Amino acid sequence: MSADLPLPTGKDYTAESVFQPGNLLREARRQRNLPDEPVPRVCLLDPDGDIAAHLADTGRGHRHTGWACYHTDMWVTDLAGTAVGVVGRAVGAPFAVLVAEQMFASGADLVISITSAGQLQPLADTPCFVLIDQALRDEGTSLHYLPPATWSALPGHLKARLEPAMHDLAEPVITARSWTTDAPYRETHAAIASAIKAGATCVEMEAAALYALAEARGYDIVCLAHITNTMAVTGNDF
Repeated sequence: MSADLPLPTGKDYTAESVFQPGNLLREARRQRNLPDEPVPRVCLLDPDGDIAAHLADTGRGHRHTGWACYHTDMWVTDLAGTAVGVVGRAVGAPFAVLVAEQMFASGADLVISITSAGQLQPLADTPCFVLIDQALRDEGTSLHYLPPATWSALPGHLKARLEPAMHDLAEPVITARSWTTDAPYRETHAAIASAIKAGATCVEMEAAALYALAEARGYDIVCLAHITNTMAVTGNDF
């Protein structure tokens, strides 16, 4: 990476941030008179918002009264006896990481992201699911957590636990690499060819940054991609 690029300038990857998510949440609770209640230990990022909307519309979830994020609501539901906190519409690497940081600061132990993605290489009949084990870092947020590199990766201990559990699911989950971009409408032929050559099978907007956060902070984060389309280049693609 060229030394002339501005993003890596002034980065000290071992230093603590002056602005901490816990401080923001404390002040948000004070300003909005919210109770200091922890979020569920398992939280879900729902960039498309479909899951959160379903919980709200059907009454299968309730709003978390202590969630102090200024920009989102959290819906809590029960999944086989486990409470799960769901935040919708956290689209893109910067916003997803902002919300994930606040989830961990609020008591989460595991954050799962389920995002829609475009297929770059044939994997299975769409729609299908991908467990993203590596994400091509074509976004800016990860550079604030880790030094420049090509890939971010799913934490190894989570991959070792998840892959054996995916064999007999009703809908198959494929382990594969993704391309994380900040600019979905700049998926040019050249950019797509480069991502495919690197080994990416799908394109999404959050995983590389979330995995960089996971590595930098020692957090447990899992990114799944719901492969729904091939970039809308054919009729009824979505």
